Amino acid sequence: MTGGGGGGAAGGAPFTVAVDGPAAAGKGTVARALAARFGLAHLDTGLLYRAVGLAAAAGADPVAAARALDPAGLARPDLRGEAAAGWASRVAAMPGVRAALLDFQRAFARRPGGAILDGRDTGTVVCPAAEVKLYVTARPEVRARRRWREEGGDLAAVLAEVMARDARDMGRADAPLRAAPDAVVIDTSDLDPAAAAAAAAAVVAARLPRP
Repeated sequence: MTGGGGGGAAGGAPFTVAVDGPAAAGKGTVARALAARFGLAHLDTGLLYRAVGLAAAAGADPVAAARALDPAGLARPDLRGEAAAGWASRVAAMPGVRAALLDFQRAFARRPGGAILDGRDTGTVVCPAAEVKLYVTARPEVRARRRWREEGGDLAAVLAEVMARDARDMGRADAPLRAAPDAVVIDTSDLDPAAAAAAAAAVVAARLPRP
């Protein structure tokens, strides 16, 4: 979680950018680039679920952990690991966990100066009235190769895990992963990070409030 500067691109008024997409599509990279480019506060909503997931892995009740979540703990390095990612996908399928984290995300989204949130149901559930909605995606094989380059291991196993996570995220009954009807889809399969960020920045720039 990062805080934006003084007024942000929105000049002090709430301005929400919602970025959704599957694992390893590049949505986090795009979101961070947009936050830096436009002076927006940034929240990786996946970290909320990772923190709850690790608490559940340690034996805590997931809903209770979500209600007691301390935002200061979101900088923990172990939240970026694969174990946290796997547990996040599991607890994210629990309606009680999602409900407990919803108010926190919505308050962050409407903070003065503007905010960008990336996750899996940001534009569909958390911020359905966001001024900008982006859906960042890529082919499963491309996403698996990206993750494999970062973390190593067996490429076939990584692809299987990416596809299993897609199935969990897209198939859950509560807030499944999908593009909002009015989201702009950015397929990063054949884009480098700079090109993907530039495509997203063009969408945001076109919708910023005029002075």
